Amino acid sequence: MTVIVTGAAGFIGMHVADALLARGETVFGIDECNAYYDPALKAARLAYLRDRHGAAFTFAKLNFADTPALDAAVAGLDIDRIVHLGAQAGVRYSIENPMAYARANLVGHLNILELARARQVRHLVYASSSSVYGGNDTVPFRVEDRTDRPLSLYAATKKSNELMSESYAHLYRLPQTGLRFFTVYGPWGRPDMMMWIFTKAILAGEPIPVFNAGRMERDFTYIDDIVAGIVAALDAPPADDGQAKPGGSMGPHRVYNIGNSRAEQLGEVIDVLEQAIGRKAIRQDLPMQAGDVVRTCADVSAIGNDLGFAPTTSITEGVPRFIRWYRDYHGV
Repeated sequence: MTVIVTGAAGFIGMHVADALLARGETVFGIDECNAYYDPALKAARLAYLRDRHGAAFTFAKLNFADTPALDAAVAGLDIDRIVHLGAQAGVRYSIENPMAYARANLVGHLNILELARARQVRHLVYASSSSVYGGNDTVPFRVEDRTDRPLSLYAATKKSNELMSESYAHLYRLPQTGLRFFTVYGPWGRPDMMMWIFTKAILAGEPIPVFNAGRMERDFTYIDDIVAGIVAALDAPPADDGQAKPGGSMGPHRVYNIGNSRAEQLGEVIDVLEQAIGRKAIRQDLPMQAGDVVRTCADVSAIGNDLGFAPTTSITEGVPRFIRWYRDYHGV
């Protein structure tokens, strides 16, 4: 039986595929490999998976918002479960290119729901985001908090994914788990995220953008902890028992926060980066950006109680691991 992983050439998708393959699963990866960031990094991730796992990993380069292309690619597969991590990412880019989010995150999510329904998969795990909490100022963010006031189109599409999934759980009893990720970082990470941007600039002796004078807090979550949570969720589909699930569903659909459960001060994270790199950063103070939020922090009690999820990696451990990978990957 095959597990489909969408976004398999992406940061989290590659790591999840690697973990599933390492325990003997057969994985079919899907990714458009678009140019939102360097396609060469995506190709390197795929090469890593092929080199480590051989024929157990197969891959189709396609846009899963393209219904005929998706149907053709999976026509001969015996699909057991789906981990849907593919999406158009980024809060700020959603302001510049909103239609990319409508296609990938709305039409694309619906296509995956339809595939899961038609094939009657055992479980669909999909990526949501901490951005659904909008300007929520109650910390830590709880799954029960309001999520109907998004501050960006990206956040609105992710909330829409949760609502679409709820309807499919109700109509078709499709078992699903939505995961609200909190600022994921680590080896093979994304070049458009803070950890990569700051590392690149510090090594080059260039200024780093410090928004809101550094008065920002993020729940930085190391990739290994994220993968452990995703796999634990995948292995335990929600029951269709008429009982309320995290997120409020009475159907076989639950929503969890998945984070480190710590709000790290941006300035302190920069301090850790400086120490790991061995150079001081040139800090350029800038105002808050449109669509951004001051603070994120995950209440992970629901996923902890249900699945035993317990993040273990602090930034003082995770950041140096990322820096070592970054230097090795770039030869610097």
